[in-house]
Amino acid sequence: MPEALKRLINSIGYLPGIGENRATKLAFFLLNANQNFIETLSENILNIKGKIDFCNSCNGLTDSGKEVCNICKSTSRNHTTIAVVEEYLDMLTVEQSGGYKGIYHVLGGAISPINGVFISDLSFEKLFERIKDSDEDIELILATNPNIEGEATTNYIKEEVEKRGYKYKTKITRLSRGLSSGYIEYADNITLMNALKERKEI
Repeated sequence: MPEALKRLINSIGYLPGIGENRATKLAFFLLNANQNFIETLSENILNIKGKIDFCNSCNGLTDSGKEVCNICKSTSRNHTTIAVVEEYLDMLTVEQSGGYKGIYHVLGGAISPINGVFISDLSFEKLFERIKDSDEDIELILATNPNIEGEATTNYIKEEVEKRGYKYKTKITRLSRGLSSGYIEYADNITLMNALKERKEI
């Protein structure tokens, strides 16, 4: 097998969920693809690092050069409701469910000391600043994953909000129990919409 093809298969194999057989099939697909497709794909891969920034408000992703993402600056969204998620992929999953019209806050992970993820590694302070800067009552929907790390993260946020105290009321809710997979990104739209609709105050 040519060295260039071997290297391509090895590179594709680093992608999550891609085994050796799948990587080989994808490599041969690319080998047989037309040149325009290959050039466009290569350009898009290179651009993913240089043309994407973090939103200064929600810590999600936005186009490079934009301080605030489209959701955060939208006047049609409910800015008194903030869904707190672990990862940007979770935010996309909630958004694609079609059942949520508030805004978001992306933590960048969940508290997990055993995996080397500590409170200081996540965007808690930015979240607390957003609550502090609010000029009206707000609701925090804690949409962390229903596992040990997600629960630890939820408990920390709840304790900090109660301890700090804010001028306006902060209602804290949690998604209802229905995400059997343990990860929001794998939830189907109906399950996620129901979990949002039936959320409980904690």
